[in-house]
Amino acid sequence: MDNNDLLIRLRYALDIKNNDMVEIFKLGGVDLSKEEVLKVLTKTPESDDEDTDSIWAEQESDDYIKADDYLFESFLNGFIIFKRGRQEPKPGQPEIPPLTNERSNNLLLKKVKIALQLNSEDMLEIWDLAGVTVTRGELGALLRKVGHKNYKECGDRYARNFLKGLAIRYRK
Repeated sequence: MDNNDLLIRLRYALDIKNNDMVEIFKLGGVDLSKEEVLKVLTKTPESDDEDTDSIWAEQESDDYIKADDYLFESFLNGFIIFKRGRQEPKPGQPEIPPLTNERSNNLLLKKVKIALQLNSEDMLEIWDLAGVTVTRGELGALLRKVGHKNYKECGDRYARNFLKGLAIRYRK
């Protein structure tokens, strides 16, 4: 799954309106218009061939904006501020957190956990709603820092099912 797909699924799962999406991006430090946000929320053709993707991107560039890692992480940072409010930086701390070098799926889990104030039990429950069993150890490994010896990359299956569980929980 690419960043655009993650944004589309997260938006659906939490029923985030277009105007709120614009506001969240703005809180994250990216100024996008409503039309640009809709272009970010456009699905790309599923293809493993790099050449086909680049050809498609050139042809459809007017109707599509690729969400790079910066845009995705800025959205997640804005989402935390949107849900929890702006936190005053401590002395010597930068106002905008530096970008991480983390895989998008792991970053999604961490930032959504913070924004929605979820604890480990809540996250395990969300996966359970989607029909996936995740152990506490696996969850701990997914939430670790990139250099840690027990760090585990979050696969698309885990991310997809986490978002599916969020949709079940929040779209009642």
